[in-house]
Amino acid sequence: MPIYLTIAQIVLSVALIVVLALQVKGGGLGGIFGQADGVYRTRRGVEKTLFQVTIVLSVLFIILSIVIVRVSAA
Repeated sequence: MPIYLTIAQIVLSVALIVVLALQVKGGGLGGIFGQADGVYRTRRGVEKTLFQVTIVLSVLFIILSIVIVRVSAA
């Protein structure tokens, strides 16, 4: 298996962890115990960008994982 695929997957996973850690949830502790949010919020600005980056990084990570499995099986 080529080492560059493994390095790319490590970089993607670290980037995904960072982006997920930067996201802020406004639900507080009530969401943990099943209390519903009373206010519907839309994502705007940086929050929306972080959400979109999270989706892109997740898709890339999954695709790269499948490629690594295919390459290592061959």
